[in-house]
Amino acid sequence: MTQAPPAPKSEALAALYWRSEILQVMYWLRGEGFGDVVDPGLIERFLGVDAAIGLTYLDRLVVEGYLVRDGEWYALSELGLEQGAREFTEAFADLTKPAHGECSDDCWCHVSADEAEACLAHRHPGHDH
Repeated sequence: MTQAPPAPKSEALAALYWRSEILQVMYWLRGEGFGDVVDPGLIERFLGVDAAIGLTYLDRLVVEGYLVRDGEWYALSELGLEQGAREFTEAFADLTKPAHGECSDDCWCHVSADEAEACLAHRHPGHDH
C-alpha cells in the first residue's frame, strides 16, 4: 500500500492541500452518517499523521466560507459541501469509474430492474443471476 505524500512545505500550497483534505474528510463523514456537524477530534482521526497541522486550517476555512463554526463544532457550508463533493470525486475517480465490462452511468440498467437483469445476463452469459 502506498503512503500519501507529505503535505507541501510552502504556505500557499499547504493551505490548498489541507483545504482539500479537510473538505474531503468532512464530506465523507457526512456521507457515512457521522453527522453534519463534527468536532476537530473526529476530523483528526481521519486526516492521518499530520492531522494536528491540518486542524490549524479549520478557522481559515471558516473565514474563506467553506465551513461554519458553532463553538467547538464545524460543518460544511453550502460552498464547502459543493467543493467537498468535487474534491472527493476527483480524489476517488479511479476507484469509482466502471471497471471493464461494467455499465456506464447512462446505461438503462440503472432505471429498470428488467433492464438490469438483461444487462447483467448480457455481460456474464451462462451464469445464474
